[in-house]
Amino acid sequence: MRQKIARVAREQGQLLAGAAIGLAAPFLLLLMLISVPASLAGGLGILLFVTVAWLTRRLADLQRRRATTVLGGPVTSPYSPLPTGILARTRALLGDPATWRDLTWLPCQFAMGVICVTLGLGLWLAAVQCMFAPLLRVLLPARTTFDPVVLEITGRSGPLTWLLVPVGVGLVLLAYRLPRHLVTGQARLASALLGPTSTARLTARVDRLTATRAAAVDASAVELRRVERDLHDGAQVRLVAATMNLGIAEDVIDADPASAKALMAEAKAGVGVALTELRDLVRGIHPPVLADRGLAGAVQALALTSGIPIELDLRLDRRLAAPVESAAYFVIAESLANAIRHSGAHRIQVAVAVAGDGDALRITVHDDGRGGADPSRGTGLRGIQRRLSAFDGTLSITSPPDGPTVLDMELPCAS
Repeated sequence: MRQKIARVAREQGQLLAGAAIGLAAPFLLLLMLISVPASLAGGLGILLFVTVAWLTRRLADLQRRRATTVLGGPVTSPYSPLPTGILARTRALLGDPATWRDLTWLPCQFAMGVICVTLGLGLWLAAVQCMFAPLLRVLLPARTTFDPVVLEITGRSGPLTWLLVPVGVGLVLLAYRLPRHLVTGQARLASALLGPTSTARLTARVDRLTATRAAAVDASAVELRRVERDLHDGAQVRLVAATMNLGIAEDVIDADPASAKALMAEAKAGVGVALTELRDLVRGIHPPVLADRGLAGAVQALALTSGIPIELDLRLDRRLAAPVESAAYFVIAESLANAIRHSGAHRIQVAVAVAGDGDALRITVHDDGRGGADPSRGTGLRGIQRRLSAFDGTLSITSPPDGPTVLDMELPCAS
């Protein structure tokens, strides 16, 4: 019962808050109308327009946060960054469709807020009057200056007042259930008018993909330079040295077989080292275990080579596309390396699963280390972000100062 009473109070508070936000609409709209002629008379209205637009945006941001809480999903802000300077800012506000959508939302919120709070409180008042109509008839047998509505309706008829009791019970049920739908309706109104339009979302997505593809291209160029450098400074040098040793051994094998044998042994050792370096280089590009055993087997191999215990929860019912498996493997490997090197963790948990309808791969890496992970302070997390962004993936970091650190990653993997 206490929870139900708290829920009723919370919902009525939300309706009152919505009405309070809506009551600001007439004043803001009036000031906006005043700013037009004031701008023509000496330009004083420009400052008023910018101020009203700023206040409207703050009010809309408040409603977006309330809508996000109610709907359980983000109602993002569609505003573009404003330039400096009063005239430039005014032009930007006038040209931003979000400004006019905010002004459209104001009267809608005013009307809806007033109607919703009237319904929310009025139903309870009507329910109480109907349920206690017989008692009110006894307490007020004669007309008074302010008669209850139920007595006006029934004309103080005894049978009619008793008939209103079950009506009051029905109104109690309606008053208990309706407010949550009214609150949701206000949230959906905010989502429809205050959220970004489909065009704005598409534009933002194109911009984000353009930036991430450019970052992916830059990362690929860096990776190619690293491979070239490792080949040039490592395996290539050793193979050239082995070739020279074999050439010298060929020249001296008749005159000095012992020296030739030593040179061939040195060449053999150099070739062995070069092969090891080439294997390590190939493993860094695309690990053979990933191609042979899939993502689950590759992650298990990573766990076996770790210096600290790693708990695995792998729920993969199929092989994924090779680029997705490769990206997932390397973000897991980088996450584990970061945790081992920087967090001081004693235990790491890795969960990998195909989420939803099989169109997303969800990866969670949890360590019990010291926390405080920040992408701005190191290249490891930024590298993970770049690798994920190339696939339109996401990274969410939770890392309070005393730990633990949780990395939640998601990769599209629809086949």
